[in-house]
Amino acid sequence: MIMQLTVFLENSEGRLADLCRTLANANVNMSALTIAETSEYGLVRIICDNVFHAVDVLEEAGFRATKTKVLAVELPDRPGALAEMLEALDSTKVNIEYGYCFQSNGDTAIDVLKINPADRDAAEKAISGAGFKLLHWDDIVS
Repeated sequence: MIMQLTVFLENSEGRLADLCRTLANANVNMSALTIAETSEYGLVRIICDNVFHAVDVLEEAGFRATKTKVLAVELPDRPGALAEMLEALDSTKVNIEYGYCFQSNGDTAIDVLKINPADRDAAEKAISGAGFKLLHWDDIVS
C-alpha cells in the first residue's frame, strides 16, 4: 500500500500550473499525475516522493489537499496483464472505487487502485495470489 496525494483544484486558468510550481518549489518530485474533472473543479491525484510534506506545503499555499491510501500493483507491460489482475479481483467481489496506470520503465507498469478499506485485505490476497507484486513506497519513489 502507498499514500497518494489528492488535491481539489478549482477549474480555472493556470491553477494546475500553480499546483505543479508549488510542489516543484518545495522539491516534491511527482512520479504520476492524473486529473478527473467536473465543470467547477478538478480532482488531481499524484504519486510523489513526500506526500506528508506536499500536503503541508499545498495547504500553506491555499490548496485543499489530502492523503489517500491506495494499492499499487506492478504489472508486466504487455497486452492482457491488467485484465488478468482485474479478473483475479473480480473473484473476490471487491469494489474498485477508482484506478489509473502509469509506466514505470520499459517492461513494467504500475496500476494504482483505490479499494474500500474493508476490502483491502481480500484485494491484496487476490492480487498476490494471482502472481502480481504489491508495491510499497520505496518501490515507486526510489
